[in-house]
Amino acid sequence: MNKKLLLALQKRNKERLVELRTKATDPELREADLPAIQTEIEELAAELQEIADKLVEEGEGDEGSEGDGEGSEGRSGEEGDEGGTEGNQRSGEPVITPENRSAIQAAIASGLNTRGHKSTKSKEKEIRSAFANFVVGKITEQEARSLGVEAGNGSVTIPEVIATEIITYAQEENLLRKYGSVHKTPGNTKYPVLVKKAEANVNKQERGDSNPVPETDIEFDEILLDPAEFDALATVTKKLIKMSGVNVEEIVIEELKKAYVRKETNYMFNGNDSGNENPGALAKKSAHYYESAPIDITATGYSQKVHQELVKLKGQPVTEVLKKSMWIINRSALTLLEGMTDTTGRPLLTLNVTDGIGYKLLGHNVDFTDAADGTDSTKPVFYFGDFKAFHIQDVIGALELQKLIEKYAGTNKVGFQIYNLLDGQLVYSPFEPAVYRYEVGATAPTEG
Repeated sequence: MNKKLLLALQKRNKERLVELRTKATDPELREADLPAIQTEIEELAAELQEIADKLVEEGEGDEGSEGDGEGSEGRSGEEGDEGGTEGNQRSGEPVITPENRSAIQAAIASGLNTRGHKSTKSKEKEIRSAFANFVVGKITEQEARSLGVEAGNGSVTIPEVIATEIITYAQEENLLRKYGSVHKTPGNTKYPVLVKKAEANVNKQERGDSNPVPETDIEFDEILLDPAEFDALATVTKKLIKMSGVNVEEIVIEELKKAYVRKETNYMFNGNDSGNENPGALAKKSAHYYESAPIDITATGYSQKVHQELVKLKGQPVTEVLKKSMWIINRSALTLLEGMTDTTGRPLLTLNVTDGIGYKLLGHNVDFTDAADGTDSTKPVFYFGDFKAFHIQDVIGALELQKLIEKYAGTNKVGFQIYNLLDGQLVYSPFEPAVYRYEVGATAPTEG
């Protein structure tokens, strides 16, 4: 709406509130008139708040806070109370009580002193824009701080609104975040995950001195999630930043998402980054299932052979794990399955209508990702098990970003390096592997 029109509406509504304030002091005001006055005051106050908010959004932050009528409510109320008593004595008709008269005056004063506030959505948009502009060098560190961005010494804490967006994107792209167990901790502390297995005793005889309860073997292990320093690098060309009509904010945040998710996903699935290896990564920690003889998926009759191996793989987890299990496969496995049938000629993959994930395989949900690839992406890879056993520790507020302007100046790019504290490990009892891994065509390595 036009700012001039907003100011005119604001002035008109305030003038009407002043009129109602005068009316409220009238000693002849009757109780029957009260509901209509209260309703009008509420409507005017609501409209004034809306106008004030819009004016703030358009840069008129002080509009609507002049304090019209301050200091006059008490006097008017007192005069009205006295007059009201006289009127009541004259006419014998019920007038409003001093309490109601005071409440009307307070409501009018509140409406006249309405202050505008930025909506949460507008604040978030402003922070996103300030963050992106600071990252690419369009505003100074001081300007960024004035707009709510924590910055200093060349680094910037990624605002919560953007950090949440990055993690949400990670949950969509990284299936281990989607199906695993996430633990948010306030600091860089080791988070324990306990696993144990104990055997109970059965005894038909009464216990006595000669028949005490025997000790049971307990396998107890404690895995500590230990957040590692985690970084990812993204770059944007200066040409792209300077092009007119380009939304710098969306470009920067989109690149942040992609760079972060690529690094995080590889850390959790493969854990093979040099200097940042993860022994609890899915590919390393899952129990490996091998074929007794390698299957050639280009040969006739491969479908039934692979089907039998998948049935055997499904039978590996203990019943408690099996009931909570699902499949995570790579795209090569998905392509293989889409061309396979069971012994009756029906497609092995069935459409999953109830859960909406996509497919079911042998009665269990299926999801797929390129992150499940092995060293050769053409080899079908199947993970099967309870992925809740994959535990992720996020350190709240650890996501930071460092600008790398000079480093990439020679190639006319702006770089930004994301820093985070994170750990993700597959945790299970040695007696009950939670996830199994099967790569078609692979056989158990020979010892020695």
